[in-house]
Amino acid sequence: MINFQQLANVPTIKAPFIPELTNYNCCSTEELFAIEQLAYEVKEKASVFLIIGVGGSFLGARAVIDALTPYFRTNNGVEIQYAGHNMSGAYLKQLLTYLNTKEVYVNVISKSGSTMEPALAFRIVKQYMEERYGVEAQRRIIVTTDADKGILKEIADKEGYRQFVVPGDVGGRYSVFTPVGLLPIAVAGIDIGQFVTGARIAGEDFSDSNANNNRAYQYALARFELYKRGYSVELLASFEPRLNKLHEWWKQLFGESEGKEHKGLYPSTVNYSTDLHAIGQFIQEGSRIMFETLIHFEEIEEDISIPYMLGDCDGLNYLADRSMNGINATSKDGVALAHEEGGVPVLKLELPKLDAYHVGYLMMFFMKACVMSAALLGVNPFDQPGVEAYKKKMLQLLKEDVVIANANEGKI
Repeated sequence: MINFQQLANVPTIKAPFIPELTNYNCCSTEELFAIEQLAYEVKEKASVFLIIGVGGSFLGARAVIDALTPYFRTNNGVEIQYAGHNMSGAYLKQLLTYLNTKEVYVNVISKSGSTMEPALAFRIVKQYMEERYGVEAQRRIIVTTDADKGILKEIADKEGYRQFVVPGDVGGRYSVFTPVGLLPIAVAGIDIGQFVTGARIAGEDFSDSNANNNRAYQYALARFELYKRGYSVELLASFEPRLNKLHEWWKQLFGESEGKEHKGLYPSTVNYSTDLHAIGQFIQEGSRIMFETLIHFEEIEEDISIPYMLGDCDGLNYLADRSMNGINATSKDGVALAHEEGGVPVLKLELPKLDAYHVGYLMMFFMKACVMSAALLGVNPFDQPGVEAYKKKMLQLLKEDVVIANANEGKI
């Protein structure tokens, strides 16, 4: 399903151990049905579905939604908005003003409920929903959190909110195939059955412990070989703007899974052809610190052709009747060739079609590859101690600020 063109002369090696990515399909048939039923309700009663989350709690869903929905809304479907992924007061203030003329449902997503950004956003949005909808707010707020413990779980139980479970053994960056990702994706009108099926098939296709038969492991091994050769940056690239958030999800997946013990490739992203006019010069002739992984979907549903122009004043009639997507694909090949000739190794991931099935397949491919990549580095792909370190330091400073402010105001 993925045509993976591997770097030449990368040796076939055996990984030190074969790690397992468990629960890639965490939703039972009953859970999928419950998600689809709630998504139907939201689509019937709301014009905006507000997702409150940060990192893995929303990046996976946003990646899929952006990849598979129109650039410009042309119908009266549910609009997906986001909060809790930053701490901008201006953003939240303007968001609430925007929501005043919409019918709103809210999905707050956090395993613990203690992560600062979504916790603050939810406190503000909860007050807004209660003031606007009264007792009806209880049905319009949906919580996705731990099954048994945590601040958000306590709030949900106390308020009587409907709940979905974040599986205890699935970290945020691996959670897109759980209710964390599936509820927002379903509300956006995307076929979650096809999305999950793509993941299931990928899980089967990439289960062989022999790297010769496993394209996900081949990708991981190619990355590791380049890392050993001194490359420090992996540049994920594509030629379709709607994949920008998929890039962001990939960046968190690999950065948070591999970046430990002063090891790992730095994950960076570009979207062509836009970024060719910004960073293209450096990629072509700058420091030889990076290699490129290029994603391409062979078929994209919508397209438009170049018209013939009398007089050919812009000199482009030689492209008349060619499709924009076809020109884009040819540009992709030209850029890859130029970068390879300029000393930038290029790995190519090609899939047949940009649809729910293949996006699910690709995301599982990356998850499987990421776990193997971390194994090759000798780090744990499922923890994030550095994240916990900055959370603790940020909380400490906030508490100190409050103490100082209270002292200045004579409250203590």
